[in-house]
Amino acid sequence: MSESKKPEPPQFPAGLFVPPETDGADDLEVWIGEVERAPARLRDAVSCLTDGQLDTMYRRWTIRQIAHHLADSHLNSYVRFKLALTEERPVIKPYDESRWSTLVDAQGAGVAASLAILHSRWAALLRSLDTDAFARSFYHPESHENVPLWRALAYYVWHARHYTAQIEWVKHHKLS
Repeated sequence: MSESKKPEPPQFPAGLFVPPETDGADDLEVWIGEVERAPARLRDAVSCLTDGQLDTMYRRWTIRQIAHHLADSHLNSYVRFKLALTEERPVIKPYDESRWSTLVDAQGAGVAASLAILHSRWAALLRSLDTDAFARSFYHPESHENVPLWRALAYYVWHARHYTAQIEWVKHHKLS
C-alpha cells in the first residue's frame, strides 16, 4: 500500500451485533454499566478534535454527525423504553436516521450538547428496574417483531460501541 493510500473504513469496526440467546438477566448489570460509560467513551473519542476535524468523513457521515446520531438514537431508545414500561406492547415510531443527519444541528452544531444529554436519565431509569421489567417489549413496525427491553438494551450497548469505534478508526487512520 502506498503511503498516500488510506485504508477503506470497515462497515463494522466493533464487529457485528450478535443478539443474546437468553433473556439477558445475567448480563443486565454489565449492559447498564456500558450505558453509563458510553458518554465518557464518546467524549474521549472526540476529545482534542478541532471543529474542522469533526467534519472528517467516516463512510457516509462525519464524526460530528456520528456523535449527534448517537444522541438522537439513544434518546429514541430511552423513549421506547419508557413507552414499553408504561404501555402494553406499544408500537414504536421508527425515524429516518439518514434524514435526521442532514438537519442543520447534526451537520453544524458542536458535539458538547449531544455528549451532555447522553444516557444519564436512561441509566437512572435502567438502574431502577427489577429484572422482570426487562421482559416488557415494544413492537417495531419495520422489523415486524416484538422487542423485549433486555434485547433492545443489548443492541444499544453494541450501537454505542459501534459508532464510537468509527470515530476512533477515523482518528487513527485519517487524522494521524
